Amino acid sequence: MSGDYGRAFALMHDQAPDAWRDYTRHAFVEGMKDGTLPRDAFLHYLRQDYVFLIHFARAWALAVVKSETHAEMLTAVGTVNALVAEEMQLHIGICEAAGISQEDLLATTERPENLAYTRFVLEAGYSGDLLDLLAALAPCVMGYGEIGKRLAGEKTSDAYADWIATYASDEYQGACKAVGDLLDAALTRRLGQDFAASPRWDRLCNTFRTATELEVGFWQMGLTP
Repeated sequence: MSGDYGRAFALMHDQAPDAWRDYTRHAFVEGMKDGTLPRDAFLHYLRQDYVFLIHFARAWALAVVKSETHAEMLTAVGTVNALVAEEMQLHIGICEAAGISQEDLLATTERPENLAYTRFVLEAGYSGDLLDLLAALAPCVMGYGEIGKRLAGEKTSDAYADWIATYASDEYQGACKAVGDLLDAALTRRLGQDFAASPRWDRLCNTFRTATELEVGFWQMGLTP
């Protein structure tokens, strides 16, 4: 499934198979698939993820700053809009239905796992270029796309149908493809067509792997309110 999101993503994914499996098939994910995930754990995760998305949107805004072409800027701007106008709204709607106001969401205290992940992504962008930033951003974008697409076909419960449908949707899958195309084009522009042979490739793959490992920690945090 990783090949659906571009050449570079597939290559990075193949460099971190164990971490990727632990992330996309975590017990939290499987609990959404069969409906056994406790609702309190899901709401705890949503509150943390809402705060995460605030920082994630800032990181994608930073991608505009790091862009070198209009096409790069357009994809980054489109992703910021999707995060703020759509994905964060999903969290607000589900939490409001559970009696958690938007003010409560904003007041959520970040867990250490959240701090570690968001600051890692932002630091990749602050200290590096667009490639470093995209390597840190890609696991979240594409991982949720892969999870949503799989769960839509495998779910045995509708307990988390809204969440699954959001990430399985044509809109979100299109966003994953757009980010995959951006990653391919950005690498080719800066490192050449054979970008995987560049001296920078291993470092970019290490950034991708670390972000994936931090995603595993984020799911685990969801299971420990």
